Amino acid sequence: MGCKVLTKEQTQHFIDKGHIVISQAFPKDLAAEWREFAFKRLGYNPDDSSTWQEERIHMPSINSVPIQSVSPYTYDVICDLLGGQNRLANPNLHWRDGFIINFSAGADREWQPPSSSVGGWHKDGDFFRHFLDSPEQGLLTIVIWSDIQPQSGGTFVACDSVKHIAKHLLGNPQGLLPHEAGFGQFVHNCQDFIEITGQAGDVVLVHPFVLHAGSQNPSGRARFIANPPVALKEPMNFNRKVADEFSPVELAILEGLEVDRLDFQPTAPRQRIVPDRVKHEQKILEEQKARLARSQ
Repeated sequence: MGCKVLTKEQTQHFIDKGHIVISQAFPKDLAAEWREFAFKRLGYNPDDSSTWQEERIHMPSINSVPIQSVSPYTYDVICDLLGGQNRLANPNLHWRDGFIINFSAGADREWQPPSSSVGGWHKDGDFFRHFLDSPEQGLLTIVIWSDIQPQSGGTFVACDSVKHIAKHLLGNPQGLLPHEAGFGQFVHNCQDFIEITGQAGDVVLVHPFVLHAGSQNPSGRARFIANPPVALKEPMNFNRKVADEFSPVELAILEGLEVDRLDFQPTAPRQRIVPDRVKHEQKILEEQKARLARSQ
């Protein structure tokens, strides 16, 4: 397919490796401003790690910013990977300050490099029944809000996992609920592992079938990321009449399945799920708003 901004080499890298890195995608000043606000919301002192009560926390969001306004190039890359803006469920994409902050998870253990022996490997998506063509999660994003040096909590990625997840989902056309899917087991079939590092303002766009895992952070620095999914308007289509109309996300799945096209039909209804974390995040949000009100 024709891409607006991605080169053929970049597109092929995404198909082969399941991700693409965009350096300096958005302003560092925005990242610094939102990190400072996050510490206020938590009641933590950014310069005193003894005040960091949690090892790791998922923040609910308060602020948001349109991606097109702060990173038009990233927006165009997202559209390229999904086959065009007209395939997005909501073209008005936003980034939010719903951070995943790793303060010191696993700091009391010897650091483990990315491999199949590391725990926690998973495929995102706790809010829907998973099918081969699921539209709820057309693309994953790792938005880097703080500098991440090696061995500092960067996300682990299994670059060669798309084909294994694709085959598992093809063999389960009835769909799989998140708790029963067992996606993480397929990391033992993978051999190509990387650790995501970068600077505040970088963005990593990731295929939705890529397995990934959190890592330890013994660095003494808080690591801030967010990983919002990008939804599709319609399910993925692996049987398009014109081959050039396949998106890179679809092509990666077809290559993983070693077919040129596929007439996939789900055998059960699609299903949305309200995960337990939603209630938990709402409770955290109420607590943080009360803390902010008291500090004024």
